[in-house]
Amino acid sequence: MKSKPKPEDIAGGQAIIEGVMMRHGNKIAAAVRRPDKEIAFQEREYIPLTKQYKILGWIFVRGTITLFEMMIIGIQCLMFSADVALAEEEKKPKSWEMYLSFVISFSVAIFFFVVVPAFFFTKVKFYIDNLLLLNILEGCVRLGMFLCFLAATLLMTDMRRVYMYHGAEHKTVFAWEDGQELTVENVKNFSTRHPRCGTSFILFVMIVSILIFSLLGRPDFLHRVIYKILLLPVVDGISYELIRFTGKHSHLKLVQMLSWPGLMLQKITTREPSDDQIEVAIAAMKKVI
Repeated sequence: MKSKPKPEDIAGGQAIIEGVMMRHGNKIAAAVRRPDKEIAFQEREYIPLTKQYKILGWIFVRGTITLFEMMIIGIQCLMFSADVALAEEEKKPKSWEMYLSFVISFSVAIFFFVVVPAFFFTKVKFYIDNLLLLNILEGCVRLGMFLCFLAATLLMTDMRRVYMYHGAEHKTVFAWEDGQELTVENVKNFSTRHPRCGTSFILFVMIVSILIFSLLGRPDFLHRVIYKILLLPVVDGISYELIRFTGKHSHLKLVQMLSWPGLMLQKITTREPSDDQIEVAIAAMKKVI
């Protein structure tokens, strides 16, 4: 068994098309299974903006910056995985198509998770006096749509495979954090659900937004939408610090209680991976540690 990494020594990543991207320190690596079953790699050094500029590394600021960086890196890794994993006869997306898809997806997310709940809020605010209860109900609408979206993704075969690679990523990170030798047999023993997962982060965002948006009072529909969009960096920054805290202190009972809903949600977004998927995740991790 290897020595365990220090608590502040964080590794993580994301599932991509037929592969996994891992990030640790200043290293990023994507490993993708090609149609011929070989593994292709994309590696690079990247110094986060939070390390380049001290002000961007401040608490509650670094979260929004990190999320923005990871979205860009994630899109780039997705483009690489699509180019490698898809067979030659399949139409491979161009870079502008991937970025356009992201813009459209982001706009749809704003509509369903900001505009629609705000519309619900303005319709029922005259019937409920308690502002916190009103925001909780609005949060339930937002959460309900999110759960329906996740449930719909399970109908897609390609997404189920992505969720299997997501599980492989979590298992590999767990094994590394535990100081285990990164072999398929060792990695298989760990859970697919990790407290520092993006799925758990989204749940934290929804909970934090209920508290933050309760401070807005009872504005009209248009102003509520504008305020909520402007406050997204604040909500993201607080949620990021919470997810970091739960990841570092997962041994505490209180933290385990806070993490439980997010871990349950990961039953949808992660699946038990096959051995060859774990092999890909291990290969990506070994490139960055």
